[in-house]
Amino acid sequence: MATLGIAVIGQAPRDDIGAIFAAALPPDTRIVVRGCLDGLRDAEVDALPPRDGDDTLYTRLRGTRDVKISKAAVIERAPVTLDALRRDGADALLFACTGAFPPMRGDAGVVFPSRILAGLAAALLPTGRLGLLVPAPEQIGKLSKKWQRPGIEIAAEALLPSASTDEAEAAAARLAAHRPDLIAMDCMSYTPETRAALRRVVDAPALLAVSTTARLLQELLA
Repeated sequence: MATLGIAVIGQAPRDDIGAIFAAALPPDTRIVVRGCLDGLRDAEVDALPPRDGDDTLYTRLRGTRDVKISKAAVIERAPVTLDALRRDGADALLFACTGAFPPMRGDAGVVFPSRILAGLAAALLPTGRLGLLVPAPEQIGKLSKKWQRPGIEIAAEALLPSASTDEAEAAAARLAAHRPDLIAMDCMSYTPETRAALRRVVDAPALLAVSTTARLLQELLA
């Protein structure tokens, strides 16, 4: 039986993320989820606000409360979380965030979704207009730069992953006005339901980070 260790940037449990990976992976796969902010009380998490847009990460604490947290704080705590997952017997490790991270202690062999999405987007859209969905308005500038490459025009909109269907369709309509050729959903908390809302409005394929990453891990763990 293979074990997948998932490090989330917030707190475990994250049954929403775990369920998508469980559905994609072989049925006997054991999934262990740990959070970089596990053990912190809500007040302690609230004391880790982002300094600016470059330091902003979005997550859902235990899958129930939306928060923006400091990327620097997550980076500081991540090695302990990865070490714990290795002690749990993980055969593959996933850092479940689409942000771009610098080298961290213990990150050898860890799957980072941002690299998967970037590679797929480059293969599917060598040139054209990339629609980008991000959680917070203050992230638009930074994440647009992350996705920018020669021959690509970026059109970005903000949408909280916990937003209603109506809000998702409104964001989709704003993206549709830019006529994107491909959409990248730049957060692991976006759901298949969010993607379905986009596809009802925008005539373009959309890369959902969590399911795209799950399919790659299916190849690694099959």
